[in-house]
Amino acid sequence: MAATLTRRKRAVHHCLTVHWYGARRMAEGTVVIVGGTAGIGRELARQYAERGRPVVLTGRDYERASGVAGELGGGCSGCGFDLAVPETIAAGLAGIEAPVDHVVLAAIERDQNSVREYDIGGAIRLATLKLVGYAEVLHQLAPKLHDHSSVLLFGGLAKEKPYPGSTTVTSVNGAVETMVRTFAIELAPVRVNAIHPGIVGDSPQWKDKAEVLANVKSKTPTGRLVTMADVSAAAVFLLENGSVNGINLAVDGGWVMM
Repeated sequence: MAATLTRRKRAVHHCLTVHWYGARRMAEGTVVIVGGTAGIGRELARQYAERGRPVVLTGRDYERASGVAGELGGGCSGCGFDLAVPETIAAGLAGIEAPVDHVVLAAIERDQNSVREYDIGGAIRLATLKLVGYAEVLHQLAPKLHDHSSVLLFGGLAKEKPYPGSTTVTSVNGAVETMVRTFAIELAPVRVNAIHPGIVGDSPQWKDKAEVLANVKSKTPTGRLVTMADVSAAAVFLLENGSVNGINLAVDGGWVMM
């Protein structure tokens, strides 16, 4: 009888140990940030690295991605591929091991392209980067995701407020809005959301453009500019809240309403 109880205790201890180890492994799954060498992508990589999470950040140039990973330290590593050349993505992601907890698709390009002065090459590159490149990344990583994984796509509010030269940017960010829904259905139970920042006042792209920022601030109901901290906090919320799925979140202080 005593021997039987001892065996049962050992079995229970083993089950608890396996459960704890499995939960611990899930909590330490990799965070993949595509477009993590600058801007919000880099900021998210920094935050997760400081939490002790393994982070893989990507950029078009392997040396640059590895350099940024080295600067961030912790469990960061870098890899290189060009989303606009989707045939290179599989090889770039091949070294990432399961489990992958979060995938952030933050890579963007600034394309100034109008119908009257149309740059076919630039338009094809940007459309390929977001519409094909984003999908191919998820195609390659899908086997490494688990039931509690999440995906975050970056779009932009040019889909709501087009401007001269935003022909391609407006189109692809509008497409991101619908891609979220199909990805959420196809990858279920993996959660998929998108974030659409407004003009981010302290970002490298905008911080030195005082006249533009003053105009945006005057037309924002909150009376303040969006910050990188605002966007990164919203991004973490979308990545980690287990009941938020299939949504497009604008982070703009209400700017699109004006």
